Amino acid sequence: MAGLAVVITTYNWPTALEAVLAGYLSQQRPPDELIVADDGSREETRTVIEAFQEAAPFKVKHVWHPDQGFRAGAIRNRAIQSAESDYIVFTDGDCIPAPWFLAQHERLAETGWFLSGNRVLLSESFSQQVLEEKLPVEVWTWGQWLAARRDKSINRLLPLCRLPLGRHYRHRIARQWEGAKTCNLSAWKTDLLAVNGFDEDYTGWGMEDSDLVLRLIRNGVYHKDARFAASVFHLWHQENPRDQLEENQRRLKQLIETDRIQARVGIAQASSA
Repeated sequence: MAGLAVVITTYNWPTALEAVLAGYLSQQRPPDELIVADDGSREETRTVIEAFQEAAPFKVKHVWHPDQGFRAGAIRNRAIQSAESDYIVFTDGDCIPAPWFLAQHERLAETGWFLSGNRVLLSESFSQQVLEEKLPVEVWTWGQWLAARRDKSINRLLPLCRLPLGRHYRHRIARQWEGAKTCNLSAWKTDLLAVNGFDEDYTGWGMEDSDLVLRLIRNGVYHKDARFAASVFHLWHQENPRDQLEENQRRLKQLIETDRIQARVGIAQASSA
């Protein structure tokens, strides 16, 4: 593997982003580059990223576009374009990585497959405590996590387990597009470019990740399960507005009814604009 990039999508939550970035300083396998895909945040986010650029022992990039509503697919496409590495791990600015997160994505990476992992959900009060007290949960011991589960500060412990599951188990969901989320997903850059990246027609929350993985599978890049291997700790937040969800579901339904592989509006269209 000639380089591993992390793409972190964020929008106007600098305290959470700061906690997430700190998690990448504790990785068993540090990234070769970290790209913050910023969907139009204000200056406070830039300040956090610039401070992290000074502290990080790896390359850190800030890819930004103006705030014109929820355009996660578009900013992720700009991040893909800027990546110099040939393998890309996608996550979000509210997901703190476990120390083995990147090492496991690299270990499980396989030609012709993309990976999707899972997450531990933190409660509202515990999330607030993590951010206010700057708790380094990414390096907590099992004893600390057991106590957190007992206190109902987290929803489950199973994602923290690293199980030596074989290829047959991890390949069993090869053609399943449902359930893969870009808060914990990785793929080869060449495979992402081959399907024209994310479809930027999706605006507002929802379905743009399903659209991507469905097109990857149609193009012969299959779904490999990274659960019980690569996990993140998801900070609680209020749900994003769902005002565009119905329209996005309609777009996804249209895709399902066709055999289209390329994003309608993706990396190629942005590059030629």
